[in-house]
Amino acid sequence: MTSLDYRSLGLKVGLEIHQQLRGKKLFCDCPAELSETVLGRFERTLRPSASEMGEVDRAALEEAQKSLRFVYECTPSDCLVEADEEPPHPANREAIESALLFAKMVGATPVHEIEFMRKIVIDGSNTAGFQRTALIAMDGMLRINGSSVLIETICLEEDAARRISEEGHRVVFRLDRLGIPLIEIATSPDIDSPEKARVVAERIGAMLRATKRVRRGIGTIREDLNISISGGARVEIKGVQELDLLPKYVENEVKRQLALISVRDELVRRGVKEIPAIKVDVTPIFKNTKCKVLAKGISKGERVLAVRLPGFDGLLAEDEEGTKRLGRELAMHARVAGVGGIFHSDELPGYGIDEEEIQKVRHALHAEKQDGFALVVAKEDLANSALDRVIERARQALKGVPEETRDPLPDGTSAYSRPLPGRARMYPETDVPPVRVDDALLSKLESEIPELPEQTIHRLQKLYSLNEEQANALVRHGYDEEFEGLVREGISAKLVARTYINTLPELKSEGLDISGLGPDIIGGVLLGVEKGKYAKEAVPEILRRILKEKETVEVAIERLGLVGSSEIDVDRVIDEVLSEKRDFVLGKGERAVAPLMGIVMEKLRGKADGRTINQRLTAKVRELLSSVK
Repeated sequence: MTSLDYRSLGLKVGLEIHQQLRGKKLFCDCPAELSETVLGRFERTLRPSASEMGEVDRAALEEAQKSLRFVYECTPSDCLVEADEEPPHPANREAIESALLFAKMVGATPVHEIEFMRKIVIDGSNTAGFQRTALIAMDGMLRINGSSVLIETICLEEDAARRISEEGHRVVFRLDRLGIPLIEIATSPDIDSPEKARVVAERIGAMLRATKRVRRGIGTIREDLNISISGGARVEIKGVQELDLLPKYVENEVKRQLALISVRDELVRRGVKEIPAIKVDVTPIFKNTKCKVLAKGISKGERVLAVRLPGFDGLLAEDEEGTKRLGRELAMHARVAGVGGIFHSDELPGYGIDEEEIQKVRHALHAEKQDGFALVVAKEDLANSALDRVIERARQALKGVPEETRDPLPDGTSAYSRPLPGRARMYPETDVPPVRVDDALLSKLESEIPELPEQTIHRLQKLYSLNEEQANALVRHGYDEEFEGLVREGISAKLVARTYINTLPELKSEGLDISGLGPDIIGGVLLGVEKGKYAKEAVPEILRRILKEKETVEVAIERLGLVGSSEIDVDRVIDEVLSEKRDFVLGKGERAVAPLMGIVMEKLRGKADGRTINQRLTAKVRELLSSVK
């Protein structure tokens, strides 16, 4: 893979970190906790409204075009406020103080009065059709590895409802998450490399956790990436949850923008100036097609429509390096209209569409050699709408990179979501009274500023005899609080550190969801080691079984057959292995100990300590060698 010179490309990355707070919701007394108990449901349709200036936000307009119906599930963690059937209560004072405390930690300047605004959101994630947000502080600073990153704004806002499922034009949301307070921290766009984006996000996350006021676990902290390069445009990748994937999202977005810029330059070279909005019904061409998708649609009375894309031949498919080109972009926009996707000329013949059908389509479109085309099968009005979006996106290709919001995908790429929202989506909130930020409050918070991450790392090294790498890993991954809690319960610091730093990443790399392994479960397993019930080597196996089989600590230990090491005949197992491998031992001598250790350890499966096994195995190997001299 070709390495990129991000500095010469003019890379600019800005981060927006959204962190949920502990306690109660922002505008009511409901707990800031998720719930799986559904008490009832109601449905709603949301429509865009104009701002005070009479403008309608473009992102809201596009959401409205999807014609979605929203189903909301009520839980014990929400009330009439979340259902938008009761006015919001005064803003949560504890949440405001938490946001101001973080502002103090980064040297930001608090506002004198906190005024909440309404931000239009009609994707169904908020029952009211808007999200409440307030500016808390501005102009903070982070210093990382000798460089500075400006914290432009710190805001406090309410989290969105939780998307549960989607089927057709009905989307189901759960109201438990709606209204949980979020701190939003926005950096300036002066992050100039993918890795620096991860480091900055990591640092902000560690500082938020240091306050001991934030919620923990999957989904409680999310990052938005604002990315641009010279000649490109600002693109927002919204809702990244995997911190380690941040560099990948930046790298792939840079490659995507470079590809779009190269497409634009090639279109200019080919003399393309416009994309005519001419759609042609080509259904008769495919009356005997072997393409299952087209045949199925036609059998249901759907139409096959096509549009000519002048000068686009060869620009729609992926290039040799696998960089996504325009075909996928066009398909993403078509799907917004409600179709499953499109076929484009660069991927044909294929999918059952043969060369003769392709030539007939090109003839119907009056397409020349350098022209491409796209076609879609759907009900006529839907097909027309989808191709309108294809035409609009093709026209944007003449300009290069469009500004837009994109959704993160698990492989580090992203998918089109909607246009970037504009200023028209914000207007004042009239139901929530403003909050004065006085000197007494700021003075109180000054005394509550917590230990900073670098201070925690130094303290962990000193108190628990950890090396810098271990202490840094615990703080970086947010395990320092759990680590100290388990050590206070009498568990060896080395054992706890090893479990969090080595065992949990190993289990995660196997595809297991380790989010359910709280300190109570991990502590229960490690206490068994401390009490001599089994060896530390059994810890990964026990945790693995707990995750795979959804068993309790006690059941997992019982099912694995783990008992106290004093009850295990280690010598018997070693004797069996030496009997089976006698010739191997005689040939290798004492060098046979290392390879035999793995066999013995596997048979004992954590029932005895590795050091004890090694000592007994070595002694017995020497005994065997002496007996044959």
